[in-house]
Amino acid sequence: MRIRIVGAGAMGRGIAQWAATAGHTVELCDVRTEAVTEAVGFVRSMLERAVQKGRMSAEDAAGALDRLVPLDDPWADGPDVELAVEAVREDPDTKAEVFGRLEQALPASAVFATNTSSLSVTRIAAGLKDPTRLAGLHFFNPVPLMRIVEVVPGAATRPEIPPLLTALVESCGHRAVTVADTPGFLVNHAGRGLVTEALALLEERVSDPAGIDRVARDVLGLRMGPFELMDLTGLDVTAAVIDSIWEGFRHEDRLRPSYLTPNRVTAGLHGRKTGQGWFPYGSEAAAPTPEAPVTGDPGRPVHVVAASPAGDADAAALRDALTAAGATVESGPRPSEGALVLVPVWGTTVASAVAGHGLPAGRTFGVDPLPAAGRRRVLAVTPAAEPAAARDARAVLARASDGGEPFAVSVVRDTAGSVAQRLLASIVSVSASIAERALATPADIDVAVAAGLGYPVGPLAWGDRIGAARMLELHRALHATTGDPRHRPTRWVTERAALGLALTDPGTSPADCLGGDGAGAV
Repeated sequence: MRIRIVGAGAMGRGIAQWAATAGHTVELCDVRTEAVTEAVGFVRSMLERAVQKGRMSAEDAAGALDRLVPLDDPWADGPDVELAVEAVREDPDTKAEVFGRLEQALPASAVFATNTSSLSVTRIAAGLKDPTRLAGLHFFNPVPLMRIVEVVPGAATRPEIPPLLTALVESCGHRAVTVADTPGFLVNHAGRGLVTEALALLEERVSDPAGIDRVARDVLGLRMGPFELMDLTGLDVTAAVIDSIWEGFRHEDRLRPSYLTPNRVTAGLHGRKTGQGWFPYGSEAAAPTPEAPVTGDPGRPVHVVAASPAGDADAAALRDALTAAGATVESGPRPSEGALVLVPVWGTTVASAVAGHGLPAGRTFGVDPLPAAGRRRVLAVTPAAEPAAARDARAVLARASDGGEPFAVSVVRDTAGSVAQRLLASIVSVSASIAERALATPADIDVAVAAGLGYPVGPLAWGDRIGAARMLELHRALHATTGDPRHRPTRWVTERAALGLALTDPGTSPADCLGGDGAGAV
């Protein structure tokens, strides 16, 4: 296939390298001819590096370079061009102008694709004489390494174009997922679950950015915490995406932005690219502040209380783990004088357990029962906690039962569900809302989000690890405890919990029950 790529920036050069390496002839062009020269040089260096590392033969690299054709004029006639990919800046008028000029230069048979990450594909296509020829083809940076591409049909896109683009992407070694032309498409939409909830936790001063990131990495198993991720992406970019998706979905509570971001963006606290974001960067930046050492008494007796009858299993598991670690765990119905009280909380608060069970406020603490990906436990403290008791509770929780390294123990402010539960609940909830709107299939949601965001598993499969019924319990508890509509359960989770289905199960649709092609389904 002969492909013309307009835009020789980071995305355009990445797409060019990917397509040329896969055997396609690529015309690379830009309104700035020096940008094309720089891009060809960059691709050459990437191919040479691949040869040096043994990932590609010298012959294959030379062939890819031969297939990369720099063009001085983006609007030159291209009678043999079969696909034109636009990779210019995220501005709808600029993109519309590019396609308008390509429509004059290329044959009517050429398919048009926009690499937009957030703009409406339908709106971009609307300026064409033939809007049916255009679809979205959203790559992720760096293109050769991020093996996922969103194929986005617009409202007018011809039905044969998405399968054609899917076949092209997958023949070149990447995975294609078809998603609806909605704000944020799939991956950027799903990614709001993590960052918006992290910002909400910071608003409530549950922990600081470093503390929330530690829990995200060590309990949930994320490669990067949400604040590290925002600094890498750039808070100016992240905040704009959050706002546009929230506005695009008509102020959906689940996607609500934070009041914290506008002032930070205005102040230039964008992250790595400005040297200061949630964390400092650069040669002059101070080293990260280490966690405070564990200094309490690990031998202080503890009493474990279930927050509710539904939490009996969590309480039993915590008792067993602490007993195996050599802690002094009381077995009576009430805690002894001076004993620490530990309450595994699931979507609720320690404060409510203190009030509901008549527990000693100064010595009662929450423990997150969510299975941790790493060696970290989370201790929740209320405003009534005695500092010395909290230090002792931290020391008890740090004890290991397997002869290995002690657990790291994060200390956070008491909040419904604690940090990891809130983050996971939001990740699952936002992706479940995508599934229930049929914006993408459950399988495509999981594949795209795991690949695009680096999650340890897709969000719906992640929810299935916990269990649909258990996730519903968490969502209901968060909603009831906080009263915040951002936590309301989705129909997707509610139905599957009631029916015994997995969250990854697409289920039966009305069309499936009609036979034939499903005509007449509503």
